[in-house]
Amino acid sequence: MTPHNEAKKEDIAKIVLMPGDPLRAKYIAENFLENPRLVNSVRNMYGYTGTYKGKEITVFAHGMGIPSMGIYSYELFKFYDVENVIRIGSCGAYDPDLKLLDTVLVRSSYTISTYAKALNNDDCKFVYPSEELNNLLIKTAEEKNMPLPIVNCFCTDVFDKYVTNLDDLLANPPRDLVLQVAEMETFALFYNAKLFNRKASCLLSVVDTIHNGDSVSPEERETALHDMISLALDTAIKID
Repeated sequence: MTPHNEAKKEDIAKIVLMPGDPLRAKYIAENFLENPRLVNSVRNMYGYTGTYKGKEITVFAHGMGIPSMGIYSYELFKFYDVENVIRIGSCGAYDPDLKLLDTVLVRSSYTISTYAKALNNDDCKFVYPSEELNNLLIKTAEEKNMPLPIVNCFCTDVFDKYVTNLDDLLANPPRDLVLQVAEMETFALFYNAKLFNRKASCLLSVVDTIHNGDSVSPEERETALHDMISLALDTAIKID
């Protein structure tokens, strides 16, 4: 057990899906897993373990932001020996070619956060997902005839809609780096996976766009998330 996770080590599967919202973890467990059982409720950050098509899977919420994802993924990798994590979340689109409700796969995460410096005295600003996991996700999407754009992600410490001057924020990345989406957790997940030599990937659903301010309703989110969840789970059962 940890200060944030009451599960016993054997309660957590080697493969974990991580949504941000604890209630989304509950939804996935109740609607996709067979015989799900609640293994963590500390701080209402729900974790469930069950099976999907015979494969043991844990669904564990990570909350919002780099620090929250940093804590939960660090503990899952270090204390629970989790080997693979697929984050399933939402993002805002900077790329005008991305449409609302598109599901995208992250190929790199850039941040101006000091997370790596604080954790490991590392000035790292770029981290990458597992190539092996990403390739499995791409293959599964192809089998489902599901479009899956592959994107570079800006992982921010603040919700970009609240930034005083977004142009100033977007002036930070290297000029030759094309950032297509923004969210708030991938850097911590990928960095922790790198730290512990584990595997992590991230699927995101586009829920708003910078270009015209469009966003989706809660009902529309559920439809898009259903496709993304199925893609993650059908990929998870292929992991050795």
